[in-house]
Amino acid sequence: MSEKGKSKILLKMFITFFKIGLFTFGGGYAMIPLMEKEVVENKKWVEKDKFTDTVSLTQTIPGAVAINLSILVGYNIRGVLGSVISTIGVSLPSFIIILVIAFTLTKTAGLSVLQSAFEGIRPAIAALIVYAGISLSKSVKWSIPLVLLTAGAFVAIGAFKINPIYIIVIAFIIGSLYSMPQGRKKS
Repeated sequence: MSEKGKSKILLKMFITFFKIGLFTFGGGYAMIPLMEKEVVENKKWVEKDKFTDTVSLTQTIPGAVAINLSILVGYNIRGVLGSVISTIGVSLPSFIIILVIAFTLTKTAGLSVLQSAFEGIRPAIAALIVYAGISLSKSVKWSIPLVLLTAGAFVAIGAFKINPIYIIVIAFIIGSLYSMPQGRKKS
């Protein structure tokens, strides 16, 4: 690929991730469906299975989901430079918006219109998170142990209020142990 072609893809990546960062409210989990639509369906930069694996991997890495996912997806598209471009692209809108809000919030915090807008955004964010879970679950190769692990995670977090970090670590260990014998059979 020519230098001009490489630069063009990097510019497209920056614009795409900037748009994702600009139009996603509610954090990294709400960003997953929009990122999937852009990089998997629209641009076809990453395969669906690879994207699902990348989302799973971001759950095991400390840090913000949006940043981790951008780094890994960007890396899958164009290597280290792709990681840098996608991360800057997805982070820049939040940085700009927070900067603007910091300057104006003290003057507008009491406005009922602003409070109502935030109240209206909350259910939409919850819907995006549920949609991300449903969308990602479609690409999982379900088995009885995975269904039991999923149900156990829901119960542990919902009923017993166990920290999700512990659930992720336990699921990572169980998933690794469960897949080890399968990995040996393929060799």
